[in-house]
Amino acid sequence: MMIQGRFLLNTPFLPNFFFRGSLKQNQRIRRRFSKNMAWSMERCDLGLDVKIGVVHPATDAYAVEAVQALKAGKVIAVPTDTLYGFACDACLLEAVNRIYEIKGRKHTSPLAICVSDVSDIDRFALTDHLPHGLLDSLLPGPVTVVLKRGESSALERSLNPGFDSIGVRVPDCNFIRLIARGSGTALALTSANPSGQPSSVCIKDFEKLWEHCASVYDGGTLPSGRAGSTVVDLSTPHKYKILRPGRYLG
Repeated sequence: MMIQGRFLLNTPFLPNFFFRGSLKQNQRIRRRFSKNMAWSMERCDLGLDVKIGVVHPATDAYAVEAVQALKAGKVIAVPTDTLYGFACDACLLEAVNRIYEIKGRKHTSPLAICVSDVSDIDRFALTDHLPHGLLDSLLPGPVTVVLKRGESSALERSLNPGFDSIGVRVPDCNFIRLIARGSGTALALTSANPSGQPSSVCIKDFEKLWEHCASVYDGGTLPSGRAGSTVVDLSTPHKYKILRPGRYLG
């Protein structure tokens, strides 16, 4: 299903239906061990085979580690506000290629990018033609906006060659936004599942792919019901086109 429409230059919103050692050291070690053990036992209660050194909770405490992995050209798995995704530095071609290999995806299928804040979008795509406040009314949230890249885009030309537009996400998820901000660049982002297979709402869904990731960050079971983000094309002035109904329109 594809929905098209127009909005006036001064109208900031799309139709309403679219929105929605020492003693102290020993004490620290015991506290850390207890915390990790409690987390591990919780996962065991869920019947999840935790792979030590690979799976971590998606909490602020692990954000620095995730950023380091991204800067080293690694692929990580993260929760978003819709589905679990594979992420890497969008400006590192080797890392981007690795995502395609993990998913078994053709390079003719473009990847979206994720940034930490709406204010970052104009570094990577053209936004001057949009009504004031439109992006802020959609994001952060379960929406992918498709925009022209433009000649001034900070994205590497090797990302999605042959495409002059790019899908951009600002998920309503603190963890991925935190690591995107820490990386200082855009993240290439795609769903964490083999190409053509059902999307993942918990890390168990893509367990066979864990070994290909530097780390898997567990945010629990996501409530999206396997509905991805709504994809809306805003690349043409004064028009919008819904390319894929998602969590808002599913």
